[in-house]
Amino acid sequence: MKRSWLQAIPFAWQLVIAVCLTIIVFLVAITFGAAETTLNDVYHALFTSVSNDKITMLEEIRIPRAVAAMIVGAALAIAGAIMQGTTRNPLADPGLLGLSAGANLALAVSIVLLPTISTFTTVWVCFIGAGISVMLVLAIGSAKRGGFSPLRIVLAGAAITAFLSAITEGIGLHFQITKRVSMWTSGGLIGTTWSQISIITPFIIIGIVIALYHSRSLTLLSLDEEAATGLGQKVTRVKIILFTVVVILAGSSVALVGNMAFIGLMIPHMVRAVVGNDYRYILPMSIFIGSTFMVLADLIGRIVTSPYETPAAAIVAIMGLPFFLLIVRKGGRSF
Repeated sequence: MKRSWLQAIPFAWQLVIAVCLTIIVFLVAITFGAAETTLNDVYHALFTSVSNDKITMLEEIRIPRAVAAMIVGAALAIAGAIMQGTTRNPLADPGLLGLSAGANLALAVSIVLLPTISTFTTVWVCFIGAGISVMLVLAIGSAKRGGFSPLRIVLAGAAITAFLSAITEGIGLHFQITKRVSMWTSGGLIGTTWSQISIITPFIIIGIVIALYHSRSLTLLSLDEEAATGLGQKVTRVKIILFTVVVILAGSSVALVGNMAFIGLMIPHMVRAVVGNDYRYILPMSIFIGSTFMVLADLIGRIVTSPYETPAAAIVAIMGLPFFLLIVRKGGRSF
C-alpha cells in the first residue's frame, strides 16, 4: 500500500508535533470560556502562587476540567485502538460494544443500594459493570465456530447496549434516581475536581502502560492470530490482558465523565492515517490525539452556546456519527 506524505514524516517528529498540539489546545481551553481570562492569568494559575478570583476559577474549575478531558480522551483512544486491533474490527469502540452501558447499569444499581457511594467505590463498581458487559458481548460475538466475527461483535454490542440501557432507565424511573444517573451518563465534565482526577488517574496510567508494553503483540494480533501464534505469542493470555486494560480504561472514563461514544472509534483511524498500522506507533500517538480531541470538544461545548453549555458528549456524537457512517461505507479500508 502506498504511504501518504504524513506517514513519510519520522515518527519522532510526528510525536513532537502531537505533543505541541496538545499543549496548545490545552492552553486555549483554559484561557477561553464564559468568564474572560488572559494568558497572564493562565500563567499565574499554572506557575505562581498569585491569587485572585479569576486565577482561583482557573485553578479550581477550568484546569481540572481540561486535565480530566485529556485523561479521558487518551484512555478512550487507547481502549478503542485495542478493541479494533484485537477484534480486527474497524467499527470497534468501547461505547459501541456495551462497555459504557454496563458501567452505567452498575452505577445505577450502586446508587440505589448505596446512596452515599464514594467516587473511589464508583470506580470499582463501573469496572465490574464494564467487565460483565464486555464478557457478555464477547461471549455472544464468538459463540459460533470461527471465533470473533466483526459483524457479530457489533450486533452483540448493539443488543447488549440496548438491553442494559433499558434496565438502567427502568431503575432510574422506578427509584427516582434518573437525575443522578443522568449527571454521569450525559458525558459531562462539569464539576470535575482534583480529588476525582487523583483517584482515576492511577488506573488509567497503569492501563496505558500495560497497553504500550503489549503494543507489539497487539500489532501481530491485528494482522493474523495464527501468525501471532507461530511467532511465539500466547494469544489467549494477551487477549485477556488487553481486554482487561480496555475495561480499566473505559470503566475509569465512565466513572469520571459518563458516556463518551465515538472517541475510541475515530481516533485510532485518524492516527493510522498518520503513522500506519503498527501499534507501537498507534498507541503512543493515540494518547495525544485523543487528549487533544477531547479537550477541543469540551471547549467547543463551553463556548458555542456561552454562557450555557452543550455537553461534550453531544459535540463528540455530532462529529462521530458521520465518521462512523463513512467507515461503514468504506469498510474501514480508506483509513
